[in-house]
Amino acid sequence: MGEQIKLARLRRNLSIAQVAERATCSPLTINRIEKGSPTVSFGIYARVLYVLQLDDDLKLIAKEDTLGRTLQDLNLKHRQRASKK
Repeated sequence: MGEQIKLARLRRNLSIAQVAERATCSPLTINRIEKGSPTVSFGIYARVLYVLQLDDDLKLIAKEDTLGRTLQDLNLKHRQRASKK
């Protein structure tokens, strides 16, 4: 994801310093994001995506939850007919 953010920044001709200023974080944090560091909080990622006008992409997270829906379907109780006695 960091590489994609870096490419988006470069396509917009923005420097690390410009993105950092607009996202109210340090240039070092932007550098960590672009390198894929797991120590950066999700909130910072969201602010950087907002600066790059990619915040709508956040709505796509877990949109197609195939595994979750399958597990949900497995847990549904199936009705059984009463015996005809």
